[in-house]
Amino acid sequence: MRYIENPYDCPVTRAMSIFGGKWKPIILNCIGESSLRFGKLNQLMPAISNKVLSNELKELETLGLIERKEFKESPQRVEYTLSDSGKSLMPVLHEIASWGNSNQAKKIVTEMVK
Repeated sequence: MRYIENPYDCPVTRAMSIFGGKWKPIILNCIGESSLRFGKLNQLMPAISNKVLSNELKELETLGLIERKEFKESPQRVEYTLSDSGKSLMPVLHEIASWGNSNQAKKIVTEMVK
C-alpha cells in the first residue's frame, strides 16, 4: 500500500490514499453487491495479472473494504464481497462511472489514444 502524505488534511487525498490507484476502484466496482471468486474477477478484468489481482485483493481486505470468505470444500473455494465500508464507496464509484460514460470523458480518451 502506498500512503499519500497529507499535511493539509485534504479529504480527497485521504480518500485516494485508501482506494485510489489503477485497480482498486475497478475491483470494488466489479464486486459491487455480489460475491465473486478470484477467477470471475480475473475474467471481468483481463488486463490485470493474477499476481497484481491477488495483491490488490489482499490490500483491500487489509483496509477493510472487502471480506474474504473461505469455504471448507475440496477444491477450496474463496469468495470476495464488499464490507460495509466498501459498500459505502458504491455511490462514489457510480458517480465516477457516470462521468466515465459522458461524452467529455469519451472525448478525452479518444485524444489519449491518438
